[in-house]
Amino acid sequence: MQTQRRTQVLVVGGGLGGVAAALGAVRHGAQVILTEEFAWLGGQSTSQAVPPDEHPWIEEIGCTASYRAYRDGIRDYYRRYFPLTDEAKARPDLNPGAGWVSKLCHEPRVAVAVIEAMLAPYRSSGRLPVLQPVRPVACETDGDRITAVLLRSVDGTTETMVHADVVIDATETGELLPLAGVEYVTGFESRAETGEPSAPDQAQPDNIQALSICFAIEHADGDHTIDRPEQYDHWRSVRPDFWGGPLLGWAAPHPRTLEITTRTFEPNPGDDVQAVFADQSQNPGDGNLWTFRRIVARDLFVPGAYSSDITLVNWPSIDYFEGPVLDVDEQTAASRLADARQLSLSMLYWLQTEAPRPDGGHGWPGLRLVPEVMGTADGLAQAPYHREGRRIKALQTVVEQDVSLAIRGEAGARRYEDSVGVGMYRIDLHPSTGGDNYIDVGAEPFEIPLGALIPRRVRNLLAGAKNIGTTHITNGCYRLHPVEWNIGEVAGVLAATCLELGLDPQEIHANPSHVTQLQAALVADGVELHWPDTVHGY
Repeated sequence: MQTQRRTQVLVVGGGLGGVAAALGAVRHGAQVILTEEFAWLGGQSTSQAVPPDEHPWIEEIGCTASYRAYRDGIRDYYRRYFPLTDEAKARPDLNPGAGWVSKLCHEPRVAVAVIEAMLAPYRSSGRLPVLQPVRPVACETDGDRITAVLLRSVDGTTETMVHADVVIDATETGELLPLAGVEYVTGFESRAETGEPSAPDQAQPDNIQALSICFAIEHADGDHTIDRPEQYDHWRSVRPDFWGGPLLGWAAPHPRTLEITTRTFEPNPGDDVQAVFADQSQNPGDGNLWTFRRIVARDLFVPGAYSSDITLVNWPSIDYFEGPVLDVDEQTAASRLADARQLSLSMLYWLQTEAPRPDGGHGWPGLRLVPEVMGTADGLAQAPYHREGRRIKALQTVVEQDVSLAIRGEAGARRYEDSVGVGMYRIDLHPSTGGDNYIDVGAEPFEIPLGALIPRRVRNLLAGAKNIGTTHITNGCYRLHPVEWNIGEVAGVLAATCLELGLDPQEIHANPSHVTQLQAALVADGVELHWPDTVHGY
């Protein structure tokens, strides 16, 4: 059965970028429909279960006001509903997981609740219907315009054709781009094309960063060993040339130096959780993998609230880079995603049965998957964590030379006349399907150019997530949580501005007065367009 719907702005993909895009558009008066494939809105933070990867200054500067409201909302939710200790509740910089990867490590479900609250008034008024779980399966086009997107329910029983004036692709992998015939790039561009010093001589479109199927674990009484995964023997035998040992192990390349580094693992170490200070410019924080991405630190809660910490496993050993899942046939993509799930389960089984312990023993059978935290029956994340997807061929493409600390030096990152936001993260590329090791390049605090959100040809499509005009290399620093939110929010405000002025995005971008008008609206909404000169990269 197929139904027809009409809206001004269609946002396909309900990750952080999609949520921010919907909020940006509806705040500026547009009628919006938001769609999502999985049960939870929020993408990286929720269905993919990845705690926020953020820069060191995030508590004061370097994100949009609405992203800050989202972060504040997570802390407020804990203070209101969770049995925190008085000391933890009083901390303005509450980090519920006391994880070293982020100043705000939290359970995915809390982010879901905050996002739903932020959307609630617009959903209640009928201005922001949300369709889920649905996937885009086709687009109707007329020349250089997308006229409608066909959405199919995940169970395949219903279809909805949504007609829209402006379409925002906020999917995790740029799913609308091939469906609508939009020009795009995948994988590694050549040095001849981009001039990037870290690029190869020849383009490698199938060379894409690893994806991961994350999961949460606690350490409980009893034996919680899972059944031996079907592919355990395979994954136990995998030894990438550059890894320094088996993939399932404590040794792996250090992302910044490529030296083989041995991590430790100590469940519930009894550390001083109040003393944790997450700042990746000073300390990557991954020495003890248990505390690295910990999302519940039991000692921040009243005695008895949690019998164990809960930690999120998003470690090098679950990076799946045996083959890409983009632009391959459906059967191959499904098979590779199943392999990625087997890798994650194999890592857990290895942890439970064979992993060397500090006391000389092997395995922690008390490690237990926490499906109640993941919102799934099997305890794995609902969705794969895609670090890289399709990227539009944009009016402006950000290249390594625009942000690299080594290249830019004291000049700082490139400044854009059409800046619509800011972000900061090192250029962080995980091992890839082309056989590359980590590529990690220091970066300067950077700006987001408006032209990176706008395709060269298609007139009413905007990129609203990790699919903007970056390269394989610069995607490594533009893909993180606060940057994706900023991109999405701008896409939503731009869509509403296009409707208000009766102009296409390309026309707004080509007119400095229209760009200035858009920037003024963004600043009024609390979007930062430039970094202060006192902030420098690492």
